Amino acid sequence: MARLVQPLRIGPHEIWPPIILAPMSGVTNRTLRALYKPFGLGLTVTEFVSSNALQYGSRRTMEMIDQHGLERPVSTQLWGNDPQIMACAARVVRECGADIVDINFGCPAPRVTKTEGGSACLRDLDRCEAIMRAVVEAVDCPVTMKMRLGWTEQELVYAEAAKRAQAVGVLAVTLHARTARQFYKGSAEWEHIAALKRAVDIPVIGNGDLDDPHIAMQRMRQSGVDAVMLGRAALGNPWLISALRALMEGEEAQPYPHAAARLRYAVHHYHTMVEEWGEERAVPQMRKHLGYYLKGFAGASELRERVMRTTTATETLALVEATIERLEREPLVA
Repeated sequence: MARLVQPLRIGPHEIWPPIILAPMSGVTNRTLRALYKPFGLGLTVTEFVSSNALQYGSRRTMEMIDQHGLERPVSTQLWGNDPQIMACAARVVRECGADIVDINFGCPAPRVTKTEGGSACLRDLDRCEAIMRAVVEAVDCPVTMKMRLGWTEQELVYAEAAKRAQAVGVLAVTLHARTARQFYKGSAEWEHIAALKRAVDIPVIGNGDLDDPHIAMQRMRQSGVDAVMLGRAALGNPWLISALRALMEGEEAQPYPHAAARLRYAVHHYHTMVEEWGEERAVPQMRKHLGYYLKGFAGASELRERVMRTTTATETLALVEATIERLEREPLVA
């Protein structure tokens, strides 16, 4: 069947489908990106990385920008408040294989904003512009930018920020349609994303409250955006990605798998994490991932609490496997 949307084009990259996995701290490592890519992601983004930390080449920071190669094209997202340090960081991640460099003007987390990084930059558009210009001039690959509506509801600066981005050579912008002060409360205001699409000529990517494939398609059509970015809703539910891809290709979205099948994929995710990162690091990291997978069936809350107290992979997987066996005997899908 004919595609219902066009590929996203960012510089030399034709991205199909125009579905992007959002950068999420402590979540979108190389393992998750490689596991979720086959579900239908056109582009994946690394965890957001401190430009200051990259100066020191710490092992943890370098792991955050590491790739499998399976998930390409890959965008590496940087945050910081100094144009020259951001430019240096952009050169580093480009040398390490980033296909696209993305600038973070969207993160509302206090650990980022207290140093005037992330969404706090939106309080000073001159500095935003200086950062974007410095990064564009530093690398030979496309530069993109992600932002919020503004710092507060009284300071909606997204349109001006995007116009400045376009003027200095940024090739696409992503808008999470909440303010920094909102964090993740309330609803994303997609009318602002539609307004941004009308305000600039470069591609616009919409982000916020895309937890249903049909709603995502509807918002894409109504706003006119060139792509959508999926965040928290895709965690533990990569089948959201495949359902949305099907709709984009003019096909019917398949129902999500039943709870036992979802947990079997979670077990695969767990084994992959242990293999790649070692048990000592994988066990605590996988607690939050299992929390995402453990939704929507009877007994999920109790199991989640028990999993949070386990300390070994064997103990954790035994709990999950026992739950899978119970669900296969007595399927209880929400």
